This record gives sequence, C-alpha cells and structure tokens, in this order.
Amino acid sequence: MKVLILGSGGREHTLAWKVAQSPFLEKLFIAPGNAGTREQGTNVDIGVEDFDAIRSFVLKENIDMVVVGPEAPLVAGIVDFFREDHELRKIPVIGPSKAGAMLEGSKKFAKEFMTRHNIPTAKFRNVTLDEYDRGVDYLRTMDPPFVLKSDGLAAGKGVLICDSLKEAEELLKNMLEGMFGEASKNVIIEEYLAGIELSVFILTDGDSYLIFPEAKDYKRVGEGDTGLNTGGMGAVSPVPFADRIFLKKVEERIIKPTVEGLKKEQIDYRGFLYFGLMNVIGNPYVVEYNVRMGDPEAEVVLPRVTSDLLDHFLAVAVKRLNNKKIEIDPRTVVTVMLVSGGYPGKYEKGREILNLDGVKNSIIFHAGTAIAEDRIVTNGGRVVAITSYGSDMVDALARTYRNADQIIFEGKYCRRDIGFDLTDESQI
Repeated sequence: MKVLILGSGGREHTLAWKVAQSPFLEKLFIAPGNAGTREQGTNVDIGVEDFDAIRSFVLKENIDMVVVGPEAPLVAGIVDFFREDHELRKIPVIGPSKAGAMLEGSKKFAKEFMTRHNIPTAKFRNVTLDEYDRGVDYLRTMDPPFVLKSDGLAAGKGVLICDSLKEAEELLKNMLEGMFGEASKNVIIEEYLAGIELSVFILTDGDSYLIFPEAKDYKRVGEGDTGLNTGGMGAVSPVPFADRIFLKKVEERIIKPTVEGLKKEQIDYRGFLYFGLMNVIGNPYVVEYNVRMGDPEAEVVLPRVTSDLLDHFLAVAVKRLNNKKIEIDPRTVVTVMLVSGGYPGKYEKGREILNLDGVKNSIIFHAGTAIAEDRIVTNGGRVVAITSYGSDMVDALARTYRNADQIIFEGKYCRRDIGFDLTDESQI
C-alpha cells in the first residue's frame, strides 16, 4: 500500500514510525513532515489544509490510504472532501467526517452531545456576547475556581482557569469580545472538577472499537505543573491509578455511549477518538474529546502497541474492526519534550540541533524540526520528544533524562519532573 500521513509534528512522526513497520506498506509519504519523518518515508511540501494540492498528489502517486494526524483538516472537512469527489471517494481516510470532528471543533456541540447521551461531564452553560450578563449570573452560582472554554479551536490556548469571580467576569468579557478570535464567540462556563487527569484512546470504525493504552500528559510548561499551558511537555503510559476497575467504568460509562451516540445520530466516524478524562474519587468524567491521536500521548501510546497499526487502519476502512485484536507491550513508556527557550511564548527558530546520533536506548520523535543546509534545526516550540521503554516508570524516566542531557541546541529546556507525581522522584 501507498500511504499518505498528513501533519508535521511528533504525533505524525510516531504514526510514520509505526506504520512503516507494517508488511502491508509499499511506500510512505508525509505532508509536510519534518526532519525526522524522512527516516520513514518521503516528505511532501503540502499544507494539511491545502485540499486541492492533497487531491492532486493523491491521484498522481496512486495513494491507497490517507491518515490525518492533526485536528484542523478534520474540522475543515477533509473526509467529506474525499467522499464528495468521484476520483477520491474510494480512497479511505482515517479520521471522522466533518460532523464527527465537531466533537473537537465545538465544545458546545461536544457538551450537548454528552448531555444527550448521559455521558458524565462537568456542569456547564454556553454564553455569547449578548448573554454576558446571564453568564455572570451563572458564574455567581458557582464556587471558584471557574473554568472558561472557547467553543472553537484555539491552538490549545482557549481554556482559562480563574481563581476569583472578578477575574472570571473580566476574562469572560475579553473572550467574548475576541480574545481568541472566532473561537471564543461562544464561551463555555464550566464547573471545575477536582481530580487527576488522564487520556484514553480508541480506534473505531463507527461500529466496533479497539481500546489503546491510556496515558497521562503534562501540559504546564513549569515543573510542579506551574506556568502557562503548552501543547504538552511529556507523557507516561500506563497510568498507575488507572486500574482494571477504573478503566471498566470508562468503557461502560463513556466509550460505549459515545460510540453508540454517534451511531444514533448517524455521524460517520472512522478514526481515533481521544477522551480527556478526570478521575474524580474513582469515577471518570469527560473533560474534552479530541478527534485524533493526542500529542505527546502518541509518543508513548503507539510504541506500546505491538500489533500492526496499518492492518487496524485497513479494518477501519472496511468496517471490520470487530475482527481485530490490539496487542499491547506491558512495559512502561515515557516521553519528555525538549522545547525552544521562551516556549509557549516567543521563541526563535533555526537553532542547530546536535548529538541526536548519540542517543542510546531511546527513540527520538521529531516535533518541530527542519533541514537547513544539511543541518537539523529547530522549527517550532516543541522540538523533539525522547521516548523510552522501561521495566517501570523509574527505569524509563532515567533513560529518557540521560538522553535529554546528550542533545544540544541553544535555549533547550525540558521539564525534569515528568511522571514524578506518579512515582518516587528520589529514585530518578
């Protein structure tokens, strides 16, 4: 098979690494890819939302399958674009339809979907600028902290947690007046759930599903979960507190009703579905849906999958996933992101990355890298993910941090406490 993966980050490099292991693969392309994806396939200079250019390339190269990494092209309707084109409609695209992608594209849609199908989530209210006073009244019925969420995609920056009512009122006004552009024309005011976060992933063909390993990621830039939110500073899998009993609750209360709800609403969904969860005293609540594999969670989840991912994708395409079983490596896998100085604020690109060849006993997944005059250079805030297997979390983290010290680029930064909340940090 000839496969095209859309995207350029760590998630897409991990997908390429995993798909490249399949005996079904003939040739792999990544658009636009990064400096690392060249090791698995051929990079193609096409943007993920340039549907016309994607169409031309797919037809020219006789592509047999398209795997969509990021959310933006899914929310923009790339699956529908393929299905409505008489030359493309037979080419399977791994990802949901535009209607299915609304689970991530609109938090209002997602929350109302959960309400319709009795899926546990935090209490909420949606407000627009015209309803600002009503929103303030709702805030006054709640106890702090207050959670404000942009309805639309905001590049991971659209969620604000406010410690005081005054701050919440001011930021609600700012959001509704365009703080996050079109994304915050609607704002979800949400009850704050106190608990421990984790993520669970499935691959579904719309009828059946495979449950992938769970993961916990770390969003804050600073150690001790301080500072600004980022796209993710690291992740671990498995998650020690997510035992068999808890994960059974997740499947029965959240996964099954979500898949059945999509079916009832006649929403065609074939791809990954990510459940961002909060463990509240042993009970799971949905914080958010994502309609693709997470990042950096992909860098710990996919390395634990020992079965053939491309074979699973083929089953999704023909709605025969019920015939497949997922096989999981029992070892712990961790990843730590090396990021550019200043991230998630302003940072510089083009810094040469040295000593990648010196990494041993870890896998390097490129996130924000590029090639400049035969040198690998930084090309984003999150630069590379260092992933390691271990007999336990302590073992895996020790390997990753040893290799993190080997890699050099100007302004390099990483959190030194990934996983420490789940283990004894004195052992690392």
